[in-house]
Amino acid sequence: MAKQEDSGHSFLAYFKRATSPLAVLRILSDRPMYGYELIQELKQRSGGKYQLSLLYPVLYRLEEQGYLVKTEPYSHNVGTCYRCHNDVEPLISAQWFVKMEPLAKEAIRVVNDGTIKFVPERFTKTYINWMENVHDWCISRQLWWGHQIPAWYCDECGHINVKRDDPTECEKCGCKHLTREEDVLDTWFSSALWPFSTMGWPDLDSADLNYWYPTSVMVTGYDIIFFWVARMIFSGLEQMKDIPFPTVFIHGLVRDDKGRKMSKSLGNGIDPLEMADTYGADALRFNLITGNSPGNDMRFYVEKCGAMRNFANKLWNASRFVMMNLTIDKNELPETLELEDKWVLSKLNTLSKEVCENLDKYEIGIAAAKIYDFIWDTYCDWYIELTKPRLNSGDEARARSAQQVLLYVLTDILKLLHPFMPFITEEIWQALPHDGEALMIARYPEYTESLAFPAEERDFEMVMNAIRAVRSRRAEMNVPPSRKAHLFITTDRQDAFRSGEIYITKLAYAEQITISSEQPADAEKMVSAVTEEAKLFMPMAELIDLDKERARLEKELEKARKNYEGQMRKLSNENFVSRAPEAVVQTERERAEKARALVENLEASLKNLG
Repeated sequence: MAKQEDSGHSFLAYFKRATSPLAVLRILSDRPMYGYELIQELKQRSGGKYQLSLLYPVLYRLEEQGYLVKTEPYSHNVGTCYRCHNDVEPLISAQWFVKMEPLAKEAIRVVNDGTIKFVPERFTKTYINWMENVHDWCISRQLWWGHQIPAWYCDECGHINVKRDDPTECEKCGCKHLTREEDVLDTWFSSALWPFSTMGWPDLDSADLNYWYPTSVMVTGYDIIFFWVARMIFSGLEQMKDIPFPTVFIHGLVRDDKGRKMSKSLGNGIDPLEMADTYGADALRFNLITGNSPGNDMRFYVEKCGAMRNFANKLWNASRFVMMNLTIDKNELPETLELEDKWVLSKLNTLSKEVCENLDKYEIGIAAAKIYDFIWDTYCDWYIELTKPRLNSGDEARARSAQQVLLYVLTDILKLLHPFMPFITEEIWQALPHDGEALMIARYPEYTESLAFPAEERDFEMVMNAIRAVRSRRAEMNVPPSRKAHLFITTDRQDAFRSGEIYITKLAYAEQITISSEQPADAEKMVSAVTEEAKLFMPMAELIDLDKERARLEKELEKARKNYEGQMRKLSNENFVSRAPEAVVQTERERAEKARALVENLEASLKNLG
């Protein structure tokens, strides 16, 4: 009879009369219990109405009155508040859980069958391992903010009513006195609903929902694959019956220059707003993008922000130069292109193709580095310098064609760079002749067959190599640019070098150029420079030490021979030749041939020195 009474309304009456000690004693009269057992029994008999906080004063009173049999010490790890440094003690209470087994099965399937792909692919194993061993998910939190849990307790019978809409009465006993659950949902539960809850869900006819769900790519760090990515996947599959995204792009964490995680305790955090104020937002963005690979952590160097700011200044000054020399108001290519025009357009065309391929593979850092190199080296250091004689020649037609190519290439550069440095590129683009409202919505550059000039590009690269070689040799000997010299070029590609003679004259500080298939008669008395396509001689023997020149050539020859031997070893490897793609093997053969030619040229130069 006693047990029957306790299970009914009479037991609840103890609490209504605020006689909790009697309720505790009534339970303990059956058998002795430890504290946790007592808590569970109280919750069960009271229909979840008993609050844990009421138990401790009751136990303290019972102990004072001598009813407590004994207390035992319990050793365990105690957390510490990072703010006040006081001990944080766990408080056992009833919580809401999501049963994960049925949700996990489908979430595992869509990744295993390739419906959802991780980039880099290695994070697939991380995801699968966690999902296969997942526990039921506690989704309730004791916070003052958050999404409320849709559960109501009946004040009469204690029944829990879970409804989509606010209930007006208990579904079990009909009582109209209901109290809503005070706990709120875990923030990651709310975040898991983000792909569809922000788009009009649960209205499945929502235009936004139908357009944006599923999205294309989810970008996030590897540290929240479990917290966010996994939960978005199984929540989307459960509620929308479809994946939230087909691709998950995982990036690493930004660490300090010593490789440590940024934290308040170490005081090594970087304020991005301060960095942006000092170096510019574009410089900060480009710093974080370059030299980074998917899924890997990166170290943050403040000095690199300065280097990226210098890059932005380089682009700004180059753009100012172009605008100062523009007399045209339309962005279009000329009908006739000169050699340097075809070279830069072909290089730009290749760049557009490679950047698009890199972005498709999520190789963002590689794409950014290629754009950086093209702007700094190809466009600023070479092409702008090459166009200056045409701009100042007095020939209106040649000057206009130079302007057209300068503007065309600069515009495409800005488009390629815009996703990485949006502010400076938009500002410059708006100041240039353009079509369209904004650079942000302009069409991204793509490979165009009509702008591919492989032969001209190859020929001009020969000219550039010759210029570099001459300038390097002059720099080694500390010969000033003002001292010009007669330059003899010995090559089998005479046409290519004659087409670039004007550029060699200007940029290699040549007083006169002689192009021939044979070496000059007094070559042994000249300073030489060697490229893969030519041997270059300058009659400046009085300015150098012939012994030092011989030592330099011997060193270069040793290096060239090692390179050639390495290429031949690779080509003599039957496994490589038979298994590698034909295009790769052909490329290696071309490299070997160039290496052989360089060795022969260096040997000939040494022989000429005597």
